[in-house]
Amino acid sequence: MRLAFRTAYGVWCWAAFVLVGATALLLSLPLADLTRRRRLVRYGARLFFRLAGIGFQVRGLERLPAGPCVVVANHASYLDGVVMHAALPPRFAFVIKQEMVRVPLASLLLRRLGSEFVDRFDHRRGAADARRVLRTASSGQSIAAFPEGTFVERAGVGRFHSGAFVAAARSGLPVVPAVIRGTRAVLHPTAVLPSPGRIEVEILPVVPAPAGSDRDAARYLREAARRAILAASGEPDLEA
Repeated sequence: MRLAFRTAYGVWCWAAFVLVGATALLLSLPLADLTRRRRLVRYGARLFFRLAGIGFQVRGLERLPAGPCVVVANHASYLDGVVMHAALPPRFAFVIKQEMVRVPLASLLLRRLGSEFVDRFDHRRGAADARRVLRTASSGQSIAAFPEGTFVERAGVGRFHSGAFVAAARSGLPVVPAVIRGTRAVLHPTAVLPSPGRIEVEILPVVPAPAGSDRDAARYLREAARRAILAASGEPDLEA
C-alpha cells in the first residue's frame, strides 16, 4: 500500500511539473519583457511545489544586495534549478550546464529566461562561455550559479569551479552563498520518482569582493563561499 501511494504521488508530481512547465513556456512566448518572463516562471515553480504538496520556504532574502550580485548554491538534485528559480527575484540570470541544450522544451524556456549555458568539458568552448558570463555580470545583471557544476549520489559538498567567482571578481560584484536543503530527500540522484518532503533555501551573509588581483579575489570568494555553504549545509566535505 505504501509503495503504491509513493508511486502514485511521484507520477502526480511529474504530471504537475510537465503541466506547469508547458504552461509557463507557452505563456512566456508572447512576453517581450525578460523580467516578466522570469516572474512568470518564479510563480510557476512555486505553484508546482504547492501542487506537489512539497513544503517550500526561503529565508534570508533580505540579505540580497539591492544591486547586482552573484548567488552561488550547493547542488544535490535535479530539482535545484527549479528551487532557485522559485527562491530568487526575477533579476537573476542562471548559469546552466551545456547538456541542458539537448532537452528541447526545457532549453527553450531557459533561453527565454536569459540563461547562460556553459560547457564543462571542452576548455576552448568553456573559456568562451566564461567570457560571455563575464559580459552578463559586467552589464549589471545578477547571476545565479551552482559552482559544483553537477551533483553525485553521495551526500556532501563537492569541489567548486571558479567560473562564477572569476566573473564576480572581475566585475567587482559581491558573492552571496545560498544553501539548499531537502532536495536530495525529495528527489535523490538515483530516484526516478519524487518523494514527499520539505525544501528550504537559506540566503547566507554576503561575501564582498576583496581588493587585489582578479585571480586572488576569485580564489578568496570561492573558498569563503564554499566554507559558508559547507558549514550551513550540515553535509560532509567531499574534498576532505
